[in-house]
Amino acid sequence: MLISLTVGKVDAGVAVLLTEDKRVIEFPSILLPPSISSGSIVDITVSRNFGSETASQKSFQSLQSSILSTYGRQSPSPPILRCRNATQTSIVLEWDPVSLATAELRTLSLYKDGSKAGNIPKPMEMTSTKLSGLAVDTEYSFNLVLRTSAGVYTSEKLTVRTHKMTDLSGITVTPGIMAPPLRESLSGAVDRIGAKIVENVRIDTTHFVCMEGRGREWERAVEMNIPVVRPEWVEGCEREGRIVGVRGYYLNADPKLRQVGPGVGLQSPQRQQHQRGQAQSGSTTSIPNGSLPSRNPPDATGSTPTNNLRASSQPPPPSSPSESGSPAPPPPAKDIPRDVPASQTSPSQSTVSIPASPEEESEPSDATTTEQADEQSFKQSKPEAQNNVVMSPKLEDSMVEVTL
Repeated sequence: MLISLTVGKVDAGVAVLLTEDKRVIEFPSILLPPSISSGSIVDITVSRNFGSETASQKSFQSLQSSILSTYGRQSPSPPILRCRNATQTSIVLEWDPVSLATAELRTLSLYKDGSKAGNIPKPMEMTSTKLSGLAVDTEYSFNLVLRTSAGVYTSEKLTVRTHKMTDLSGITVTPGIMAPPLRESLSGAVDRIGAKIVENVRIDTTHFVCMEGRGREWERAVEMNIPVVRPEWVEGCEREGRIVGVRGYYLNADPKLRQVGPGVGLQSPQRQQHQRGQAQSGSTTSIPNGSLPSRNPPDATGSTPTNNLRASSQPPPPSSPSESGSPAPPPPAKDIPRDVPASQTSPSQSTVSIPASPEEESEPSDATTTEQADEQSFKQSKPEAQNNVVMSPKLEDSMVEVTL
């Protein structure tokens, strides 16, 4: 189609053209011939270019398909959380590398029992973390929350239970510098307790076992605050059947700090039960004129004098001199008590004063109010007392009063 236009005004960039019906058209002056001026008439032919139009449409559709496949069909993936290792007081968690697709990362957070435990540093590089200071034999739940420019993505909850003190399967040992025979012995002990052994220090390494504090792996263990112990620690765990403390097994620790065998707490109830049985089977014995020690030395038969002081309310039948051996010589006159009040004697209870000698034992008998009856009853009861009462040698020169 041919159109005739009159040039009205020509500027450096735009020319004003007038149609026959006096319409004004702004036209780029660079497209006009260079010799035109105001009042010139130009003919412009206008036609549609179908080939260029089709090519442009194809290019636009291709661009739209590329945008859809790049940004519309892929999205960030929720993280997948796993438990790598668990001990009595720690848990090591790991997950696959974060997949963001075309989104931008905001944060990657770890939640414990529904509460935020903290953000993961360098989430595009780190794929594991360790939580320490947990309670023994306790169940915990964990999940990861990924925040991106495309939305928030949460992992499934992971439930982990810390081990009991007798469960040694969570121990992961890294051996250091030691002799080959000792290393073989360490490997055997680790296998017997159900633990694991790895060659390099990792995030799940629980103990570094060596004989000398040197080497690259030892430096890594110290940097990661991993306990450095001697091989005897593994043997102690095997012997006790549970995890033992590392305080006595450090490289420079005193061996006296190591606890071998059952603890003191296991012996106390048995000792209390034994003392309770003795208290129930014995009778009350009072010693008013002397103080016996709390623990008397044993006699020749192995029994303590305190146990031999127990006596029943009914005296045993008198024994003949042949049963008790040769009769003991009578005591000196100065040791024989002279005054026995009649108010202290009764059919069921009597008080007898005897010299406290290691060789002599007494059995109480009925006392009379006269001096001759008291002396005669003492002489008759003394052969029988040799088999019933043994006094402490420490009270040789004192008088002991036994109330039955």
